Amino acid sequence: MKGSYYTFYQRASNAFRDHPNLSKILIIGTISGGGLVAYSEVRPFGNHVYADAAQPTIKKKKVVVLGTGWAGTSFLKNLKDPSLDVQVVSPCNYFAFTPLLPSVTVGTVEARSVVEPIRNIVRKKNFDVRFKEAECFKIDTVNKKVHCKSTQTSNLGGKEEFTLDYDYLVIAMGARANTFNTPGVVENAHFLKEVEDALRIRRSIIDCFERASLPSLSEDERRRILHFVVVGGGPTGVEFAAELHDFLHEDLLKLYPDLKKYISITLLEAGAHILNMFDKRITDFAEEKFKRDGINVKTGSMVVKVSDKAISLKEISSGENKDLPYGMVVWSTGIGTRPVIMDFMKQIGQGNRRVMATDEWLRVEGVPNVYALGDCSTINQRRVMEDISAIFSKADKNKTGKLNVEDFTEVINDITERYPQVELHLKSKKLKNFVQLLKSQQDEAAKKSTQLDIEKFKAALSEVDTKMKSLPPTAQVAAQQGEYLAKCFNRMKECEENPEGPIRFRDTGRHRFKPFRYKHLGQFAPLGGEQTAAQLPGDWVSIGHSTQWLWYSVYASKLVSWRTRVLVIGDWGRRFIFGRDSSRI
Repeated sequence: MKGSYYTFYQRASNAFRDHPNLSKILIIGTISGGGLVAYSEVRPFGNHVYADAAQPTIKKKKVVVLGTGWAGTSFLKNLKDPSLDVQVVSPCNYFAFTPLLPSVTVGTVEARSVVEPIRNIVRKKNFDVRFKEAECFKIDTVNKKVHCKSTQTSNLGGKEEFTLDYDYLVIAMGARANTFNTPGVVENAHFLKEVEDALRIRRSIIDCFERASLPSLSEDERRRILHFVVVGGGPTGVEFAAELHDFLHEDLLKLYPDLKKYISITLLEAGAHILNMFDKRITDFAEEKFKRDGINVKTGSMVVKVSDKAISLKEISSGENKDLPYGMVVWSTGIGTRPVIMDFMKQIGQGNRRVMATDEWLRVEGVPNVYALGDCSTINQRRVMEDISAIFSKADKNKTGKLNVEDFTEVINDITERYPQVELHLKSKKLKNFVQLLKSQQDEAAKKSTQLDIEKFKAALSEVDTKMKSLPPTAQVAAQQGEYLAKCFNRMKECEENPEGPIRFRDTGRHRFKPFRYKHLGQFAPLGGEQTAAQLPGDWVSIGHSTQWLWYSVYASKLVSWRTRVLVIGDWGRRFIFGRDSSRI
């Protein structure tokens, strides 16, 4: 009997070994003696496929990704090439939906609702992606290594250091808050870049109210403690000021009614207007609404120092200095470069720049196989006038020095694709195409002869480079760059054989990929009181309560997972019914 059982199991084992597909059939015996047949997709442990000794081992390209913000996470989500060995390094083991951080500061949305663990994102891949919770402190391009150290607390065994080799390096480390070296900002101000920043602001708001409610304080001290100052009139500063106003007047004053007369909010902006990157209609509406809501908007005010109880201001118009007492200050004035990126820039000869430069394919200038995207870098768009002679020569196949406008038909698409400022220039001049631009520079005699020489060609394009613009450091740009770079990696082998990019004007052949092109999808500015302003493509401006619902739907759709969507929508519903929570946790 034992022999027959052994023979059966031996045969079954041989069958599963010889026919791996049989491993997908799983027979589960039930207690009653019945049977349930289930189909199971069996995957090897750790996503590794163990090959027989006779099969050749394919060496995978090592890709190291630094950062799990918008750019890094978008890259990971869209990466599909199983021939890559991917390692991710970041001090945060999650992706945070940063546009909702102002809502987190006042409890409109809970912190855990806007974050998604990186391991949840990468585990869905059909190839190996490993994550290390650590920070990179040095990049060695000579030996193709990144040096990292853990961010764990010392009681877990100290700060471990390690190195990772790479074939391709993707730098998506984001940026830090820019203090412009203003004294006292780091020591006394709150920032709003990370989830931890939002939680600290939330606790600080409650602390201000609890302290102001103590009976021993003077009237002036209460007024100082309940004076909330926001430095920076950009989208983040304006949205936080609006969220703070709603929190104070809709929730906290119900709990602290005796403190109403002491509360004040001031928004400081060095420029002439808040939201100066938006349409003037939005700027005017925002300033008028804040005035009605009692938010004091002080434009033309530059912060020169921040102490523990007061902000020193300089009025740009008059040069007068003032001191502004405060209880809490939030600093939201733009971004600066991280120290590790600054060191790397010096190493690669970019030490004189404020931010790391890449080309239109997101490759770091001067370093092979290193890419940078998101807030830590900017695209150094090549100027048309730098290549004007090469472009003319490429079109002048007969080398006559004279061209018909029709001779450009083969390179027109390549010119507009390689130099996006050409398209912007055409729109500004209200010209339909590149040929119209060339003809617009010809006199009547030249139009009749349809001849164009190099000098007239230069004259036609002389103003094109004035339309060049740097991309804004927004989540939208970073996400699109991550998606673009992932698609390039996915199609790398295919495009090496069949390049799809524009013509190389200074060389032969074509570029491997099409250059990155940012597509602006619009921008929102929540202004409180269930009102939002939106500037959408086509110069369409929408302001009011209906735009708030558009904001809700767009942000819900952009959340990284269904888990976060459900949580955020639930938080919005909870706030409508029960209000915001004021507990200090």
